[in-house]
Amino acid sequence: MESDATTDVAFVKMHGLGNDYVYIDLFVSPAPADPAALAQRIADRHRGVGGDGLILVEPSQRAAARMRMLNADGSESEMCGNGVRCVAHLVVARGYASPGPLTIETGRGVLAIEVRPEGPFRSQVKVDMGAPILNPADVPVQLQADAGDAVIDQPCPGLSLADDWVAAAGLEPGMTCVSMGNPHAIFYCRDVDAVPLEVFGPAVERHPAFPRRTNAHVVQVLSPEHVRVRTWERGSGITQACGTGASAVCVAGLLTGRSGPRITATLPGGDLLLEWSGEGAVLMTGPAEEVFTGFWHSVPRAAAAEHLEDTP
Repeated sequence: MESDATTDVAFVKMHGLGNDYVYIDLFVSPAPADPAALAQRIADRHRGVGGDGLILVEPSQRAAARMRMLNADGSESEMCGNGVRCVAHLVVARGYASPGPLTIETGRGVLAIEVRPEGPFRSQVKVDMGAPILNPADVPVQLQADAGDAVIDQPCPGLSLADDWVAAAGLEPGMTCVSMGNPHAIFYCRDVDAVPLEVFGPAVERHPAFPRRTNAHVVQVLSPEHVRVRTWERGSGITQACGTGASAVCVAGLLTGRSGPRITATLPGGDLLLEWSGEGAVLMTGPAEEVFTGFWHSVPRAAAAEHLEDTP
């Protein structure tokens, strides 16, 4: 029920390989006054719509649309690879942009994207994810190594690797740290299914080496062209897929010699195709799919035009 202070907000539930978010189209809906609080309520899988978080799709003066992403705990993240594919699908499906090349503004900057619709509710989307960031201060990650050295196969000081599961999973002690606009720590192992991610993930996410916390990934190399990945996402926990994480895994594999420049990453939710030559941008290709639409009632209204402001 609407009032002068609240409104009913239309939403779209979408996912990229099971990495599911609730999307609010601010081209037609009013902006919520407290997006962080709304994200916590609407993402609740028992008392809300359910999802890994909330994504606001806003008008942009620099691109077809602007994406603002909030995790399930209400914290804001710079970028989501699966999310940006869904945003690109939405702006084409709603007629804000034409199929083919377009751009989306994110916390990472303006990304070049190509959308190929496969019907009214699904698209294949290719994203130029930008160049990986390896400088530790910019990831950010703080280790004892020289400040300018990329963190490649280096141990994480103080991270406990003495549990029985470590040997069973064949977890290697070194980690590689990559930012794709948000931080990622990549660990390799013999069997990703043997890693208790509900234990290992939060230990890595909140390790003091990561001043802004981090996403954590365990990777099993099946061949130079094929890897399996499981992910613990900062602020959301275990997820079905992570597009920025898969991109970071592609980079880490080439840097460490474990995989090649073009890989298929098999995630719990499905496959992503990643490409990185060792220079320039990472390219990611995968699906985006609408699930259902609905209304979330009695959302406090934001001040007029709040969602139209551009980030510097």
